[in-house]
Amino acid sequence: MKLVVFGLTISSSWGNGHATLWRGLCRALAQRGHRVVFFEKDVPYYATNRDFVEIPGGDLILYRDWSDVRRRAEEELRDADVAMVTSYCPDGIVAGDLVLAARATRVFYDLDTPVTFSRLDAGEPISYIGRDGLAGFDLALSYTGGRALQRLKTELGAQRVAPLYGHVDPDVHRPVQRVQHYGSDLSYLGTYAADRQDVLQNLFIDPAARRPDRRFLIGGAQYPDDFPWQPNIHFVRHLPPPEHPAFFSSSRLTLNITRRAMAEMGWCPSGRLFEAAACGAPILSDNWEGLDSFFEPGREILIVGDPEDVVAALDLTDAELHRIAKAGRDRVLEEHTSEHRVRELEILLGGSTSLSRSTGGPAAMMEA
Repeated sequence: MKLVVFGLTISSSWGNGHATLWRGLCRALAQRGHRVVFFEKDVPYYATNRDFVEIPGGDLILYRDWSDVRRRAEEELRDADVAMVTSYCPDGIVAGDLVLAARATRVFYDLDTPVTFSRLDAGEPISYIGRDGLAGFDLALSYTGGRALQRLKTELGAQRVAPLYGHVDPDVHRPVQRVQHYGSDLSYLGTYAADRQDVLQNLFIDPAARRPDRRFLIGGAQYPDDFPWQPNIHFVRHLPPPEHPAFFSSSRLTLNITRRAMAEMGWCPSGRLFEAAACGAPILSDNWEGLDSFFEPGREILIVGDPEDVVAALDLTDAELHRIAKAGRDRVLEEHTSEHRVRELEILLGGSTSLSRSTGGPAAMMEA
């Protein structure tokens, strides 16, 4: 099966969560005999932070202007089995027009569904969806499940919808030797986001102030100069995915914080949850609807809501944390790897053939 994808980025993990997810999917797709051609606009902030240059068994096509690559895109689509455009694709609307004209199975994949609806609710333009919404696509995939799936139908006109959640490549994210530079009692890995700051204050900065004898570590990009650092909070700038295993494996505990729009919508597990668990790190997380469908609270993950919860977790014994970490890792390897998601995608796409537009095809089995 040949998939042609017009996306945000796969070449740079700087400041976005798309790249790591696509790398895992592309690797798993290649291992199962499929080929991906990925079109990515070559923008300066990704070009200067590029940490991936070759798709296994596929092609990465970087371009400066849509006019320069349109003909190549048309050529690649002629023999494609699947034509896909994703959220935040810089040329999403014009690329979407090509996808909708293709003979392949036409797919829209929203990796930012809560953001899409927050903009829709605010009456703001959505730069990656045309004015006809999603009605012309054979399948709309969503990184978010739950009620978001029905909203894709009722508000954006999607005909068939299904979740394709986050995942992890366990060959990349796995337990490794502890690295002293990344050592911490509690770590947090994430790009700075203003709508996460209140929760970060409550679940990370305030606990650091209460436990000055413990080491806290933040890894990420775009943190402002006026961030409220504590003396025992340390910082490492943006970490490329190959460094994530060392970061998580060196953490006695790691914290997951969900973007506000994601938490409010629910059913939107961050890829970092699966990464951390695959690396054998015990996870603390804020709570949101649907979380218990991905991990069992209290056994595979710990839910925290205030500084007292975090401090209590810090006081757990190493044996208790090891049990939680092992249970979380086992759950991920059983249900949340990139290969699991590719198998789900194959079912939705009907294996190596196009969806039947007249009967609904195998995707109907998993649609909302």
